[in-house]
Amino acid sequence: MTEKTQIDFIWKKISEKAQKLIPQMTYSTYVEPIVPVDIAGRKIVLRVVSEMGADILMKKYADQIKEAVVQSGAGLNGFIFVVDGSSVYTMENAAAEEDDFEPLPIDKRFTFDSFVPGPSNKFVYAAAKAVAENPGTSFNPLFIYGSTGLGKTHLMQAIANDIREKKPSLKVLYTTCEKFLNEVIDNMLTKNGGRDRDALFRAHYRNADVLLVDDIQFISKKIAVQEAFFHTFNELFAQNKQIIISSDRPPKEIAALEDRLRTRFEGGLTADIQPPDLETKIAILKRKALEKKCVLPEEVLEFLAKDSGTDVRTLEGRLTKLLFAAKLHEEPISLRLAKLALSEAVPEEQETVTPEAVIKSVCSYYKISKSDLLGKNKKQEIVRARQICAYLMCEMLSLPLVNVGKLLARDHATIIHSRDKIADFIKVNDRVAKDVDDIKNIILKQ
Repeated sequence: MTEKTQIDFIWKKISEKAQKLIPQMTYSTYVEPIVPVDIAGRKIVLRVVSEMGADILMKKYADQIKEAVVQSGAGLNGFIFVVDGSSVYTMENAAAEEDDFEPLPIDKRFTFDSFVPGPSNKFVYAAAKAVAENPGTSFNPLFIYGSTGLGKTHLMQAIANDIREKKPSLKVLYTTCEKFLNEVIDNMLTKNGGRDRDALFRAHYRNADVLLVDDIQFISKKIAVQEAFFHTFNELFAQNKQIIISSDRPPKEIAALEDRLRTRFEGGLTADIQPPDLETKIAILKRKALEKKCVLPEEVLEFLAKDSGTDVRTLEGRLTKLLFAAKLHEEPISLRLAKLALSEAVPEEQETVTPEAVIKSVCSYYKISKSDLLGKNKKQEIVRARQICAYLMCEMLSLPLVNVGKLLARDHATIIHSRDKIADFIKVNDRVAKDVDDIKNIILKQ
């Protein structure tokens, strides 16, 4: 494959992603005529017909194009426009100028349709839908709180996905408190950052039309971070930009939170998510089973839902264990098999899957060391093994993505990218699908 052919192939994948993120008329008018001309660093250079077209795309759709670039799986992180007839790359998206401030990706699977409402969450579900329909006017800020594994992140990203689909001109920015915290600290410690870096940081957050911040409780006792977030909050609020925040506790229970932030958090709508009741758990299991293209008998659904704890992740873990047991034993799903899969006295191969077991199995299968898997080795076979390991951890373990990232020494965005990339590969690449199945069997038989 020649270099030009390779660039064209990459652009084809990017443009297919972009078509789903940009309104059809805008896409046809301004994106379709684009011609890819070069790869500069980790950015694709795109020739546009006119400066006006480039200006429109930069002002309104830069984030969507950048997201398409990242989602393409080509290892690129941004784009540069060059106007036809010019040899100067002058129109580079601002987000790509400073990789430290790249937004986190939003999971396309988290939608309102895939969220199962029930008595424990119907109030916050209705509030989230209202905010998505009229950002900046209904409830601002919307503060969602509840224990881990109840669907806070799902609802937040459902808001983001809904706004991006119905109001694509709005800039939607999702981040975690941990990422915001790290950026503030890095900004303070970077000797050569100066005002330019500060300006990039402020612009990254304050130019958002919708800002979603997950796990705000980690701002506790961190004065400098609270200061930075206070000014970001004020700037957005003054412009009627929508702010959505999640936490594992209400504002009044966040330790050492400045009063000026606490009152702002409580100034909009504060809504909590309670643990689901039995009927809601069964409805969640039905939805999750359908996503995995299987139907469970009612008695099995009820058995899985009973005594499953208070969070949805445990519920999903039980379903995953049952489906693996059905595949391992090559028998249809039944109440007997469900009891066997969840019993404490199951055979050794049915023991709970651990992160260590996944890592060990991937390393053994590909004959690589753990240090290579968790390190920075960029060889294609190592990268593929690393991506499959991330996919299997997401698929087989009931762990938050942040925890998976820590186990694999990767950030939240990389884990999502790896998971989605392998999920797509499985559908079209028989070799990858076979590798994943073989490793799953190794893990289950350990």
